[in-house]
Amino acid sequence: MKVEAKLNPSRDDIVDLFSKGLSTEAIVTIFAHCRVFYDGRAKSELGPGDRVIIIKPDGSFLIHQKEKREPVNWQPPGSSVSLDVREDKLILRSVRRKPKEILEVELIDVYLFSYFQAEDYEALALVGSEAEMADLVFKNPELIEEGFKPISKEKSIRHGIVDLLGKDKDGNIVILEFKRRRADLHAVSQLKRYVETMREEYEKVRGILVAPSLTSGARKLLKKEGLEFKKLNPPKQEKSRKGRQKTLFD
Repeated sequence: MKVEAKLNPSRDDIVDLFSKGLSTEAIVTIFAHCRVFYDGRAKSELGPGDRVIIIKPDGSFLIHQKEKREPVNWQPPGSSVSLDVREDKLILRSVRRKPKEILEVELIDVYLFSYFQAEDYEALALVGSEAEMADLVFKNPELIEEGFKPISKEKSIRHGIVDLLGKDKDGNIVILEFKRRRADLHAVSQLKRYVETMREEYEKVRGILVAPSLTSGARKLLKKEGLEFKKLNPPKQEKSRKGRQKTLFD
């Protein structure tokens, strides 16, 4: 069976399904009322509440509340997971060795326990990424302006990585920051930081935010900081896989 699930499972059911899930390298999903304890670089405790717990075959351990995208607690791939019985309590335990971090979940009431033997061997091919936008401009610099000359992509500087560094027709340094979606205040602040860093080395530095569109706040901040905007949509056609983002959040 690729999927096995139990509603309102007994303690024996939970132990059995957990063992089957781990032994078959399945994704384990638990809907439970639980309490969470963390001990590592800091200490924290999350009181009783209804959460979704996801355990992946690579050791990833995620605890989600009913709101927000990010897990409230988590452990990265490579962590080891176990299920213990202590003083009549069921405890899920995830241990990360370096640095030493321990995440424990006391399962107070389990509503659903399931595992899924997923088969998935594909990597996400995200067309129209920021890396592809930079590639497009590097090969077609006139898309930014006449006389623009790209120098390097992904240039490391003290406060981050510049997407594309170049020079304009007058020899001024130009920093391009790409966003494949509507650019916001955070994108402007990021570009401003890069420009200020480069001005420590070069007298004249321009910053251009390259994106399909801007929020009104971003447009006002660009003007205030003396930065520029160039409208450019991400490429839609299928290109080579080199330089593609591997996840939606890269």
